[in-house]
Amino acid sequence: MSWTVPTETDVLVIGAGPAGAAAAAWASRFGLDVVLADAKYFPRDKTCGDGLTPRAVAELQHLGLGDWLATQPRNLGLRAAGFKQTLLLPWPGGSLPDYGSAVPRMELDAKIREVALESGAIAADGYRAVDVVTENGRVVAVTFEIKEDGKKITKEIRCKRLVVADGAKSQLGRTLGREWHKDTAYGIAGRAYIDSGRSKDQWISSHLELRGEKNEVLSGYGWIFPLADGEVNIGVGTLATNKRPADINLRSLTELYTDQQRDLWNLEGDLKDFSSALLPMGGAVSNIAGKNWVFIGDAAGCVNPLNGEGIDYGLETGHLAAQLLLETAKNPHADLTAVWPAQLLAQYGTAFSIARRIAGLLTVPGFIKTFGPVGMRSKFLMTIALRVMGNLVTEADKDATAKLWRTAGRASIKLDDRPPFL
Repeated sequence: MSWTVPTETDVLVIGAGPAGAAAAAWASRFGLDVVLADAKYFPRDKTCGDGLTPRAVAELQHLGLGDWLATQPRNLGLRAAGFKQTLLLPWPGGSLPDYGSAVPRMELDAKIREVALESGAIAADGYRAVDVVTENGRVVAVTFEIKEDGKKITKEIRCKRLVVADGAKSQLGRTLGREWHKDTAYGIAGRAYIDSGRSKDQWISSHLELRGEKNEVLSGYGWIFPLADGEVNIGVGTLATNKRPADINLRSLTELYTDQQRDLWNLEGDLKDFSSALLPMGGAVSNIAGKNWVFIGDAAGCVNPLNGEGIDYGLETGHLAAQLLLETAKNPHADLTAVWPAQLLAQYGTAFSIARRIAGLLTVPGFIKTFGPVGMRSKFLMTIALRVMGNLVTEADKDATAKLWRTAGRASIKLDDRPPFL
């Protein structure tokens, strides 16, 4: 496929991961001209556990990827292990699908991007966004660095609306004044791939008793996500705050965890493609919108503080942003500065508030060691925990667990000095 990258567009999306590609797909379907820019060329990798929760599966189905998902691994739920217990916890279903999946980001991101291009978006690959041009407080153009004939040059693309989906580090975030607040829990994670004789296992596995090199219990978990292709995604993640930073070497911890699971999972050979990431969680960012621009996905801190999941929120916020752009398309003077944070707060605020409050407790020394065994002794409690920690509660759910979770979230947000996204 070949195309010419236009010099101006209705909507310019920065970052072609799940969030950006979803935004580009939906905005194109809504009749807007869209350019989808990314600093890399596809396919490209992304540090991730590769797991797809039922919430992510639902949004991929909305995008029209149901048939493709049917060809991918399907998992039945979570195998939770730790403190001398192992529990099989099926996905709860309810208003969401009762299954999940796991797809390497090299493949997943390329597939969602393909959907965006098929929907009408124009790709600008190898375009690294480095600056913005503003007029009267509005972003009217983005400046890119690209390579042409072996030389680095700059180009501008003018836009009426800008969607920033350039990830947790967010190059444009620094330019546009996005602020990441590390007083609430944030994530530190590393992942790799390794050959496994159990790559077709139908349960994703989380080891909630993650131990360090001194056999200490850490405030995080280890995971093994089967990919059904002879490999598993294996990794570790831990939580930290400004007051309680995580003093760990992610690569060493991943290697230690791999050795601990080698016999059980028939792991063979060495780790491959190790990478790590630092993640803002639970809407712990502010200044995520301006007069005609919004941040989405990881760039907006839309990562679950209790499991590190961000793909589902990336897909959802891309969809929500496209709907907002459609609603304001005929009003060139519409101001999104307050509208977008308010919309994210309404959508995710209560769940993120209570989740990051719980995540903060998990960073307290001794908390997991004390309460972990209590929870693991009850499949009933862990089934509830899987649902709420995975944010598998929607407004359509009216059962007791859903009502209690929403009530706790509303109480939590009233206690926040700084609510999510604000």
